[in-house]
Amino acid sequence: MNLSLGSLYAWSIFVAPLEREFGWTRADTSWIFTIAVFVFGTSFVIAGRLQDKLGPFKVSVIGSIGLSLGFILASFTNSLEWIFFTFGGIMGAGNGFGYATSIPVLSKWFPDRRGLAVGLAVAGLGSGSAIQAFIGPPMLTGLGWRGTFLWLGIGFFIATIIGAFLLKNPPAGWKPEGWTPAPPTAKVVATTYDYSPSEMVRTPQFALMWISYCLGVSAGLMTISQLIPFARSAGLPATAATLTLLIGAIGNAGGRIFSGWLSDTIGRLQTLRLMILISAIGMFVLANTSSIGVIFLLFVVYYCYGTQLSVFPSTTADFFGTNNLGVNYGWVFTAWGVAGIVGPMITGYMFRTYKNYNTAFETAGILAVVAFICIMKAKQPDLRTAEGRA
Repeated sequence: MNLSLGSLYAWSIFVAPLEREFGWTRADTSWIFTIAVFVFGTSFVIAGRLQDKLGPFKVSVIGSIGLSLGFILASFTNSLEWIFFTFGGIMGAGNGFGYATSIPVLSKWFPDRRGLAVGLAVAGLGSGSAIQAFIGPPMLTGLGWRGTFLWLGIGFFIATIIGAFLLKNPPAGWKPEGWTPAPPTAKVVATTYDYSPSEMVRTPQFALMWISYCLGVSAGLMTISQLIPFARSAGLPATAATLTLLIGAIGNAGGRIFSGWLSDTIGRLQTLRLMILISAIGMFVLANTSSIGVIFLLFVVYYCYGTQLSVFPSTTADFFGTNNLGVNYGWVFTAWGVAGIVGPMITGYMFRTYKNYNTAFETAGILAVVAFICIMKAKQPDLRTAEGRA
């Protein structure tokens, strides 16, 4: 399911064909991605609430239909407003509903290895663009962008429906055989109290996590929304620029898996702090690098971005419990939706103003520094207080 949902990350392969046919500007095509990300992030809250009440299957089916229908209807695009509605709105909502199911399910099945389990699941989202790096260019050449939208939509429907049938929650009270919760002195400790959404949003931890998440992933989303055009502007030939999708996908998926595992070992906050700091440094360097260095730096930026999409869900589960994780992480995930506006808008504006991406990436580096400061101030809620309220 997540491999199909990850198609959003390959959006940049459609930028040039759409701009050529309709004469749209870079800011116009950036808005398509921006709307999709914003709807993805905000619909996650509704989907998370439904997932907590109805279970993962029904919500996954809605996501499957929305994802595929958004792609199929986008193939009939004749105006900017239409693709805003279809790819940005319908497809974005399909992503939100599909993505809202796997994280709570995996968090409940694997409390002993939550970081790694969630990381493996959401790595599919990061790997989706790797598939399109191979199949996208030949499809665009042979079918055009309309045919590519159409056939991707059909393929995604088949794949996500299969995924929906495989998702189910564990029995109530289930835990792995022989596993006991970690003591309070351990590096990774999960609360025994399940916060309601209203309780969670009133904690200082939520505010710090939200700001850090929003500003931290803005750097990655700025790069993702303009990946191929940026690679070309950095001096890479067309073939190498397209292959940056593969490089980015490997970094994105790798960050989700290995940082998920790392967070089980050294702690959630320690992992986030390390990777957000590296991301900040990487954005400043990316703004002033040669075409050769672009490939390595893109891997680093995507890796740090993938880390956040993997470790923030596990952190939310550890801090606020799993019974309401669908809607609770939905509220945390709205930070990603807002970042979907902030990041691409900055990129589009800076490119239109300065005719390059340097200032945009330097701005992203500053945002990542603020994110690092916020996550440095965050700490787990008092476990004794939470247990006392249970």
